[in-house]
Amino acid sequence: MAVYTDVTDEELESFVADYDIGDVLSCKGIAEGVENSNFLLVTDRGQYILTLYEKRVHEADLPFFLGLLEHLAERGIACPQPIPGRDGHALRRLAGRPAVIVTFLSGMWPRRIVPRHCAALGRAMARLHLAGRDFPLHRPNALGPEAWRPLFERCLAGAPGAGSDMLSPDLKDGVARELDVLETAWPADLPSGVIHADLFPDNVFFHHEALTGLIDFYFACNDFLAYDLAICLNAWCFEPDGAFNVTKARLLIRDYGAERPLEPAEIAALPILARGSAMRFLLTRLYDWLNHPEGAFVRPKDPMEYWRKLRFHQRVEGPGAYGLTS
Repeated sequence: MAVYTDVTDEELESFVADYDIGDVLSCKGIAEGVENSNFLLVTDRGQYILTLYEKRVHEADLPFFLGLLEHLAERGIACPQPIPGRDGHALRRLAGRPAVIVTFLSGMWPRRIVPRHCAALGRAMARLHLAGRDFPLHRPNALGPEAWRPLFERCLAGAPGAGSDMLSPDLKDGVARELDVLETAWPADLPSGVIHADLFPDNVFFHHEALTGLIDFYFACNDFLAYDLAICLNAWCFEPDGAFNVTKARLLIRDYGAERPLEPAEIAALPILARGSAMRFLLTRLYDWLNHPEGAFVRPKDPMEYWRKLRFHQRVEGPGAYGLTS
């Protein structure tokens, strides 16, 4: 989340008048994240999140995202719910952008991740995957393996600008070689379904030790279920000093498997899936670093964090590195 589009008081007042959520008391931009413009909207009836969709979120995909939130909530997944306007439509426009108001989830994301957070995440992610099995809409992963090489080429083409020092010869050569490996070794037939695809710690809320909700479903898509697990290995199981915490990984995968048992092929594929997920976030962060919009009060995230994670997974010889056996 971030703020890229400013909303005037007059625009906000006119927009909220189309809802039955009370009078606006305050509307404050949320500076975390990098994808959309988000605001904490407070009315005399409660708190809400106002989102204006930017950048990678295509308006044609919004019925999938909003429908998925409703589908998951009906099956017991704690996630934000779109609020319809007086005309029954949740998706609207504000300040020239597609916009929606969703319910506010209580809780806080964990600033210091401990093993119990990873265990709770594993259970919640598996339940999400199970709840999404009968969701009728389908959305391909727009940032899957087919997108990585074109995205890398766009990074290279835009390199002469600010931030181009990030693209060292070692990084360029290493990414090119890794793309060759991933395109050859990527699995072809693993259990698939709806995945979140962006379950970073700031998208998972806790109250004390209890997981209270999942947010920010705007990368959700259909892909290998185990790829979601691999994304979380990267996002949750590395320490601030870059060391991989095998205890966190073991609990994440163990508690996921308690809800949805993993097939042997999924376990065997985890190392290559983890390399792929590291590549995906390395490239999107690198692109954002090279194309950081002026005026956004959010600093782009460090691409090199995911280069270091990728290098770790390149040295992995099998799922035993994650505390498992194939």
